[in-house]
Amino acid sequence: MRTIRSVSAMAAWRAALGREGVTVGLVPTMGALHAGHQSLIRKARLTSDAVVVSLFVNSRQFGPGEDFLRYPRPFQADAALCRAEGVDVLFEPSARAMYPPGFRTSVSVPDVARRWEGAKRPGHFDGVATVLTKLFVIARPDVAFFGQKDFQQMVIVRRLVEDLNLGVRLVVCPTVRERDGLALSSRNRRLTPAQRRAAPVLYEALQAGRTVILRGVRFGHLITKAMRQVIATEPRMKADYLAVCGPETLEPLARVTKTAVLLGAVRLGRVRLIDNLLVKL
Repeated sequence: MRTIRSVSAMAAWRAALGREGVTVGLVPTMGALHAGHQSLIRKARLTSDAVVVSLFVNSRQFGPGEDFLRYPRPFQADAALCRAEGVDVLFEPSARAMYPPGFRTSVSVPDVARRWEGAKRPGHFDGVATVLTKLFVIARPDVAFFGQKDFQQMVIVRRLVEDLNLGVRLVVCPTVRERDGLALSSRNRRLTPAQRRAAPVLYEALQAGRTVILRGVRFGHLITKAMRQVIATEPRMKADYLAVCGPETLEPLARVTKTAVLLGAVRLGRVRLIDNLLVKL
């Protein structure tokens, strides 16, 4: 495995591959890799000739008071995992390499980004869209791999790729969960033991929403009520939002008629967790 830290070196590596007709799969990450990332890397390994994993903690997607400085950065462990999974290149640029002095450009997808995570974390998705645009331009992947856990992010990335003709095929892989249902996240390691025991209640709430839909409940406010009732059973947990939305627009659904995505975000102390479930009738 080769580790590249220079933008120019990454671009040169990709340009050389282009002359060989090799397909490149990109797994964009902020490090602190876990089994969810591992599943994306394995999918990329199976379907691409060469696999690039980017490791960059992007300051532009963190708001004031968020956990940028506390975000885990276990580079040696991340590199070992990538090496074991047969990754070809680990791209680990510095902040200065990605955002050199004088950098002013920002990419935004305002319609999809204004709700839910975008409302709770202003500027977050501008940071996500900007760094992904740069990674797509630098690494020029044929395919990029993402997890379903960050559902709103995926809707935004699809719009970004389509609107800017970036030519990247997106592959969305299922959310990887602990045995008790908690979606894997780098932030889970910051939960106290008591918070960790409480954390699966978010997934239980989403499952409750799915259950009432499959039993015939169609009104969005009644589905949301069922989810909130589950969250209320755990006093440590505070909901930022629980929503029933259209999966393409993320607009709230007054009534479910075909397919819905259930979105949830909660706080456990200083740790914020998100999750989602797709429900098809």
